[in-house]
Amino acid sequence: MDTSAVSLGLTLVSGIAWTAVYAEAIRIGFAQRTYAMPVAALTLNIAWEWLYALVGLSEGGGVQTVVNVVWGLADALILVTFLRFGYAEFVPLLGRAAFWAGSMVLLGASVAVQLLFRAEFGDRLAPVYSAFLQNLLMSGLFIAMFLSRGGPRGQSLVIAVAKWLGTLAPTLQWGLLSPSGFVLGIGLLCSVVDLAYIGLLAAARRAEPARVTAEVAAP
Repeated sequence: MDTSAVSLGLTLVSGIAWTAVYAEAIRIGFAQRTYAMPVAALTLNIAWEWLYALVGLSEGGGVQTVVNVVWGLADALILVTFLRFGYAEFVPLLGRAAFWAGSMVLLGASVAVQLLFRAEFGDRLAPVYSAFLQNLLMSGLFIAMFLSRGGPRGQSLVIAVAKWLGTLAPTLQWGLLSPSGFVLGIGLLCSVVDLAYIGLLAAARRAEPARVTAEVAAP
């Protein structure tokens, strides 16, 4: 088997799936006037994408570098939805100045985390290890978002399924083709949590008609 061709195919699957996640998050964010990606995961993603886009461009680029640039631009728009609409989610806790300051601190901390990973593990392993760990964090934070919002507001099955597939592809690429037990283990944990999140959203979608009917029938 030509593993290079398989690896390229998995890179493309991941790129397409995550681009679908970002496009849907942008659409939902502006349509529902909210943000559709947990902010800690969002800032880690932005830091990862722009760091390794710049590293890739400095080394001549490639498919993954192009993907990183596209993702970085998309995540910048998702960040706009958070900064524009996210304050309403934190009104009971934060003033506007504290909201902006906290957002900038979180973004700066995310950049520092990525730089520390790169300094510790180098350009080959750092992007892989950090990507899978923040993916697992994101998977858990999506469930936390569902619970904190009391339902699927600002979320969708498109995001959930595409996120799962976008993580599963590099899990196979870096966990089996390379191979790496660490990546495979973290990637499989991501799949477990992602599938649980898909189940929550699917259950909420099935329950919605019954809820609306009950509200209409109520005196």
